[in-house]
Amino acid sequence: MQRKSGLLKAMAVALSLALPTVLAVSAADARIGGGSSSGSRGTRTFSAPPPTATAPGSASQFNRTITQPGQPGGFNQAAPSRGGLFGGRAGGLLGGLAAGFLGAGLFGMLFGGGLFSGLGGFASIIGLILQVLLVVLVVRFAMSWWQRRNQPAYAAGPTPGPNDGQQSFRSGLGGLGGGFGGFGGGSNQPPLQIQPADYEAFERLLGEIQSAWSNEDVGRLRLLSTPEMASYFERDLEQNQARGVVNKVSGVKLLQGDLSEAWRENGADYATVALRFTLADKTIERASGRVVDGSDQPQEATEVWTFLRHPGADWQLSAIQQVG
Repeated sequence: MQRKSGLLKAMAVALSLALPTVLAVSAADARIGGGSSSGSRGTRTFSAPPPTATAPGSASQFNRTITQPGQPGGFNQAAPSRGGLFGGRAGGLLGGLAAGFLGAGLFGMLFGGGLFSGLGGFASIIGLILQVLLVVLVVRFAMSWWQRRNQPAYAAGPTPGPNDGQQSFRSGLGGLGGGFGGFGGGSNQPPLQIQPADYEAFERLLGEIQSAWSNEDVGRLRLLSTPEMASYFERDLEQNQARGVVNKVSGVKLLQGDLSEAWRENGADYATVALRFTLADKTIERASGRVVDGSDQPQEATEVWTFLRHPGADWQLSAIQQVG
């Protein structure tokens, strides 16, 4: 009995010492986004957004996304070219035509008529080559025209350079600058122009989403973010509740932000923006109110946020990516 009692006491002491560490480790990822990259960027979900002066490092790939490569709304990348005369998207069609020509020639040769007897109107190898080349040129021209016609319009973000300070928006430093939209390329859609009012909306969403997260206001998060992002936030809040902790964020202040890229696709507008901001981030144990991670001291963070806007609606948060 004495041995069992001593063992139980030792286990209780070890557990009491280890519990704060477990809570701290679990709470380290309690803040909004969970320290991971979540959400979707339409057809560019699996393409890294261009770096900016605010976030010169590369944004990490998504750990959580409902978008699947190769599916509608997912990663819409052209199939890799196989090279050669019959490579690319038109390879199947051109290959079939070539196979038909050569098959006719081989058929004629097998039955004693010579290589080109089965070609009918083709009098020589020169005629065969000219016919094949003509088909290749026509089909490739048609495919190129079709790809240009269906390419989404976009506006590339500013390239970091000596005038980066003029191509950013800062809180409390003279307001937001306009004219950040670039030029769309290869599309019959007009380029997406990001206006000062849009930048104001991005800055406002940064604070409102952090506040709704801190208050565990799921209804508000559903209004400010896409259904996909709202589902991730709800899941993370449930995990915090299961750990017995609550994450509190306050004093969110945007220091600098700039546009990475903006584009249109499937009738919706997308804008990916790099944000550098400060906030006080702490995680509290629900039962005791004890701070298990973070503090009231402001800390700096840099993330890449993507916003989505449907016609006639407001911007919503569509993705958060961490910067490496």
